[in-house]
Amino acid sequence: MSVIPKIEAFAEDLTAIRQDFHAHPELGFEETRTSGIVAEKLRAYGVDEVHEGIGGTGVVGIIKGSGGGNRRVGLRADMDALPIEEASGVPYASTNPGRMHACGHDGHTTMLLGAARYLAETRDFDGTAVLIFQPAEEGLGGARRMIAEGLFEKFPCDEIYGMHNDPNSEPGIVTVTPGPGMAGACFFDITVKGTGSHAAMPHQSKDPIVIGTALVQQLQSVVSRNTPPTKPIVLSVTTFNAGSAYNVVPGSATITGTVRYFHDDVIEMASERIRELCAGLSQAYGVEIDVDIRNVFDVLMNDPDLSEAYVAAAADVVGQSASLTDDQMTGSEDFADMLKVVPGAYCRVGHAGSIPLHNPAFVLDDAILPVGASVYARIVETRLPVSGG
Repeated sequence: MSVIPKIEAFAEDLTAIRQDFHAHPELGFEETRTSGIVAEKLRAYGVDEVHEGIGGTGVVGIIKGSGGGNRRVGLRADMDALPIEEASGVPYASTNPGRMHACGHDGHTTMLLGAARYLAETRDFDGTAVLIFQPAEEGLGGARRMIAEGLFEKFPCDEIYGMHNDPNSEPGIVTVTPGPGMAGACFFDITVKGTGSHAAMPHQSKDPIVIGTALVQQLQSVVSRNTPPTKPIVLSVTTFNAGSAYNVVPGSATITGTVRYFHDDVIEMASERIRELCAGLSQAYGVEIDVDIRNVFDVLMNDPDLSEAYVAAAADVVGQSASLTDDQMTGSEDFADMLKVVPGAYCRVGHAGSIPLHNPAFVLDDAILPVGASVYARIVETRLPVSGG
């Protein structure tokens, strides 16, 4: 592994920054402390322009290379935490109850800060680096809000790159999936409006728990009996809420969940079948069932040529541990929205952590920070080479 020496030299600073972010996690669109530190660091590093308040709490930094070229390469990192009570046991664990960096966004933000420090110091590229620190990636639409507020009109990019840590891989492994790399996602909310009663007289009710549990089981047939086996889809019911007392049949039940997909025709079919199943149970039980299905993440599409370029840049850092792969992830990522506007690619960087993402015990391996920062920096230098360099 050949981490850029200038970045390796301040690796301890990156660890301190990351652990501070980790101890003070903030949810989407609430990243005021985090974004304030990001802006402060960028200014201290000598970044040419620092713009705050893009998409709520987003920050954009501009670094101009020594070559003076017109091409612009974007680098993006997410900043938000999750509503999870931390159980990692690390000494720098979350000090904010019910909030945790269980997905490693504290690391992503730190990696991009490391690249910013290096690029602002060296400026060994011909063009402009656009550093995008995005809020609210975890299902709240941070990328869409930044785009809607004119991100790429104000800060145009010719291509853009992002990354995510990967505890399911080996340290230093960097992979990119050309084409559809991560699933799109719809979230759904279903409300069964039944009739409550005394639990001792359930014949007087239209029990939303009985109806809702039947619906949960039938929803699985969307995957097992309605979807072609060659087109991946995941349908998960993730919450079921009803009732508040032992002796009361409740009047309603709410069911929520998510559908992950790679093909538009599949999500259209799945959405239609969910509504049809709800309508059928509504008629069968004589109750009202409300359904809301909404797109939250698009399918993440990596540009094939830029995927190869990203792997080549990463290979300068991790050697043969950088590669293209055909592995698709059923997880989702709202960097997909940026890739719909600007071509680019998204990589995964393995580290020594062993606990899955979104787990209360998740721990990010700080040794990966200079690796990620170096990969970010190298894609700028290789895509914006100084003439004769």
